[in-house]
Amino acid sequence: MTERPYVLLSCAASIDGYIDDATADRLLLSNDADLDRIDQVRAGCDAILVGAGTVRRDDPRLLVRSAARRAARVARGLPASPARVTLTGCGDLDPGARFFTVGDTDRIVYCTTATTEKTRERIGGRATVVDAGEPADLAWALSDLAGRGVRRLMVEGGASVHAQFLTAGLADELHLVVAPFFVGDSRAPRFVGDGRFPWHARRRARVAEVRQIGDVALVRYALSDRCTG
Repeated sequence: MTERPYVLLSCAASIDGYIDDATADRLLLSNDADLDRIDQVRAGCDAILVGAGTVRRDDPRLLVRSAARRAARVARGLPASPARVTLTGCGDLDPGARFFTVGDTDRIVYCTTATTEKTRERIGGRATVVDAGEPADLAWALSDLAGRGVRRLMVEGGASVHAQFLTAGLADELHLVVAPFFVGDSRAPRFVGDGRFPWHARRRARVAEVRQIGDVALVRYALSDRCTG
């Protein structure tokens, strides 16, 4: 495969593997100390990717929160926050979402060939819209990001996007935070659903680190030889 960025997946889940509950309110799985760790990881990346469903549902800003970390990036000749990237199969994105309107960063939208023109018309000049094929080719999109100078990519979800990276073997590292409670509702979204994953009972992923952060636990998994930590 051609060059691609180092891909780091980040997710928080309950003990029973849910990333949210079935209510309209967003479920808080992490804590302040872990959110600061995530901010540090963001600051060390060139781009952050989320799925279009996450853009629609959570309306994330995807910015580095710490003023000191933003200043350090600027001092290195980088934008204050990483570029923002999303994937969409239907082009149904709100141009008023914070993904497009908050912060002075590059924004890239990868979509299917059939929805490229529709997405460009809908988004206008708020982002670079890229035809990633039909169906959208994730490996090609990563190669395209590498060509745009992205060497380290943080993937923050949601479940469908995480599953795409994992089943395709395109992830190098996983940061999985486990919150100390159960959701216990099969209507809620899980970390990933069914799929054929490269890591299974006969080929286990390597645990790179286990760390307690307040009342949550961080497990870092090495998913490729590129993860040496």
